[in-house]
Amino acid sequence: MRNEAGQAILIVLLVMAVVLTVVLSILSRSVTDVTITSRGEESIRAFSAAEAGIEQGLILQGYSGSIAQPNFEGASFDANVDTIGENQPSFVYPLEVAAGDTATVWFVSHADDGSLVCDLSHPCFTGSSFKVCFGKPGAYTPTNTPAVEVSILYLRTAGNYSTAMIARATYDGNTGRTSTNKFDPASGGACTINNDKNFAYSATVNLGTGGLAIPSTIYNTQGLLQTATIRLLYNDQPQTLGIDTVSRVLPSQGKKVESTGVSGEATRKIQVLKLFADLPPVFQSVIYSPSGITK
Repeated sequence: MRNEAGQAILIVLLVMAVVLTVVLSILSRSVTDVTITSRGEESIRAFSAAEAGIEQGLILQGYSGSIAQPNFEGASFDANVDTIGENQPSFVYPLEVAAGDTATVWFVSHADDGSLVCDLSHPCFTGSSFKVCFGKPGAYTPTNTPAVEVSILYLRTAGNYSTAMIARATYDGNTGRTSTNKFDPASGGACTINNDKNFAYSATVNLGTGGLAIPSTIYNTQGLLQTATIRLLYNDQPQTLGIDTVSRVLPSQGKKVESTGVSGEATRKIQVLKLFADLPPVFQSVIYSPSGITK
């Protein structure tokens, strides 16, 4: 009888141990699930807060500085708004450019309402030349060596866009191709901008005599030079580009907004670049039509 009683107690203890193990396992999983769910929700709230900071930064016109919101739907954000390239002698285009696509560099400033302006608070570029740098460092084949077409939009009379003119120059990193395509060789060699951005090729764009023949009364007067539109050619991979004015300064090219959202232990950071809008490159063609052209 004692043996049977002992066996019964042992069985009861084993059953209780199994039940306790199962219960603890379920509780552990529940705690883990709650923790994962909580962290996931915090991550979503932090990202939403960071997005709200980006939205606030993009809405504010003509503002540079910090934007903080310590209580945003259970989270917080800290955003910073800054101009791109303003009062700098050089500008590296922030996006890589595919063959046939263009990048625009503004020579004239933008007012808070988006209109074009040149004054003491909004200086505009003047100068007889600048250097264009393009192509990632590395080896290229004769067929995929990049080249550029630089189109300078300028006005003959300030504020009168019916007097707009375009002057073009072309430069090829493959000098063996210039006899065929009639481009000028990109003879400037390798190029470095801001001491940290390297390019494989460069060329000096001469706006005056011996170059694009733009009158000095135009390139030395603020507000007449409008934009430089740079088109990449021949490259089979997206390439980087930039310009260097050496001793001159450029106006702002747009705005950069960085926003950090925080919720609990979660932190999320977003960066957005908003460049000033420009005309589609099709409008730089001599002739354009929405349908076919019959000669």
